[in-house]
Amino acid sequence: MREIAGAQAVVLGGAGFVGSHLCERLLADGARVLAVDNFVTGRRENVRPMESHAAFSLLEHDVTRPIPVDGPAQLVFNLASPASPVDYAKLPLETLRVGSLGTENALLLARDKQAVMLQASTSEIYGDPLVHPQREDYFGNVDPTGPRAVYDEAKRYGEAIVSAYRRSFGVQTRIARIFNTYGPRMRLDDGRVVPAFVSQALEDKDFTVFGDGSQTRSFCYVRDLVDGLVRLARSEVADPVNLGNPAEMTILQFAEAVRAAAGGGGKIVLQPLPQGDPKQRKPDITRARKLLEWEPKVPLAEGLRETIAWFRANLSTPGARPRSA
Repeated sequence: MREIAGAQAVVLGGAGFVGSHLCERLLADGARVLAVDNFVTGRRENVRPMESHAAFSLLEHDVTRPIPVDGPAQLVFNLASPASPVDYAKLPLETLRVGSLGTENALLLARDKQAVMLQASTSEIYGDPLVHPQREDYFGNVDPTGPRAVYDEAKRYGEAIVSAYRRSFGVQTRIARIFNTYGPRMRLDDGRVVPAFVSQALEDKDFTVFGDGSQTRSFCYVRDLVDGLVRLARSEVADPVNLGNPAEMTILQFAEAVRAAAGGGGKIVLQPLPQGDPKQRKPDITRARKLLEWEPKVPLAEGLRETIAWFRANLSTPGARPRSA
């Protein structure tokens, strides 16, 4: 496997939730890191502690334009995209552009530098799956015109152009299909279930559950996910690999887990299920176990404790938004 120590890594979307954790991990492994972000959904606060690190640099840039990187680079991680329903509902065209133009610019950079390019894809490419759990050879059940389509189809196109650059130009590419991930630095207002439940628990409000709560998800702590991304980047695996936690639970069960970890929260309030919301989501991680020797290690209770502690430290008053996202 490739060595990370001494490598120059470019992390597109490096000021985002997952991107900032990846930058920290790469620095800890001895890499030099250039984080690239336009701060549309990423936050400067996420990378501020790293700015004093001699091996870290930050470039404010929109990756839908050619990416200016001086000198060599051995790794390009493409995590640049809005990644929550709230964000891509507000930014539909931007989501499509970053998934198409931004991904090609990442590939052009990797081709120019002869670098490995890792594409952060998503479990959303499976849509509302008819196969359970989801394996990498499942082609999905996606509505191309629904409200989530701008994200789903941008990521599906991303996988297609990544694969085309590998076949046409020999670019060394990797594709990670990321399932539900949680941890510190999520935004409380990003519309995803983890920050929604955490904020409601900390403010002792009722838990808002969409549908009847029987829909399932599986939650992977961000530290585990980042370890999977690094292992995949170091590997020779070109085909897509699921990265997520196969421990499946209903949304009602998850609400109770948050209540137990936070020590607060009111009753369950049911609201209509949003259009296109998948009914079940669980990764088959056989390939990741076999090819990367990877599987999640952080138990849900531990991950929730760390996540809730971060939110508590970053909420100055009840109802306030965290200073970092």
